Amino acid sequence: MTTAATRSERQISPIFLGLVAIMAVSGWAVWTGFSANTGFAVFLFVVSGWVVSLCLHEYAHARTALHGGDISIGAKGYLTLNPLKYTHALLSIVLPVVFVILGGIGLPGGAVFIERGRISGRWKHSLISAAGPLTNILFAIALMLPFTLDVVDPFNPEQQPFAAALGFLAMLQVTAAILNLLPVPGLDGYGIIEPWLSYNVRRQMEPFASFGLLAVFGVLWIPEVNAAFFGFVDSVTRAFGLPNGLSDLGYQLFRFWKDAL
Repeated sequence: MTTAATRSERQISPIFLGLVAIMAVSGWAVWTGFSANTGFAVFLFVVSGWVVSLCLHEYAHARTALHGGDISIGAKGYLTLNPLKYTHALLSIVLPVVFVILGGIGLPGGAVFIERGRISGRWKHSLISAAGPLTNILFAIALMLPFTLDVVDPFNPEQQPFAAALGFLAMLQVTAAILNLLPVPGLDGYGIIEPWLSYNVRRQMEPFASFGLLAVFGVLWIPEVNAAFFGFVDSVTRAFGLPNGLSDLGYQLFRFWKDAL
């Protein structure tokens, strides 16, 4: 069995490189105070960083599937990190970004079509599903390490806007990882356990896969659930040295248009 992909199938998309460049430049602008509109720079930094994380999430699924036996992955463009290749631009990219703007919640987005019939072994199927949220976890840790290592001081007025933007983006990654690991049909958490369920149970769960994400989003509107969920998210970020309220400040800066209203 081969897991090779051609050079063109593995070539990183200019769109992805452009997103990384936007994230880097906007982050630098927030860090140095170069931008005349700090909120707009924070917005660009968070949105570009969020889409970059979506691309890495789906790339992890695709790369793991390729090594698991689905050699059709390369021809579908999934290894290029091009966000437009991940099934549907509206559902994969636009909708998750809208959720970030409206509610400050990092909902999972994007999808790669994996030919599961090419892959044998339950562990491989579980690992393919787990690869995406594990990428979110690693991305979140990378964003929070500057606080753990005291590289960023959230209490320094000059560094606070960048610290808040970094904290907000890290919070989004934590929420995305937690939500995606829920054992709900349609999410990666269910994909991890699905290979180990009986055939009858899998068949009964199939009709709910299309509504799993919407159901989770609806449950999060319940005040008690929302408070418990974000309380847990806050406990995770605090463990890495992020102070209370930092991600909230980042969200306020992110919604820069509110100051103009």
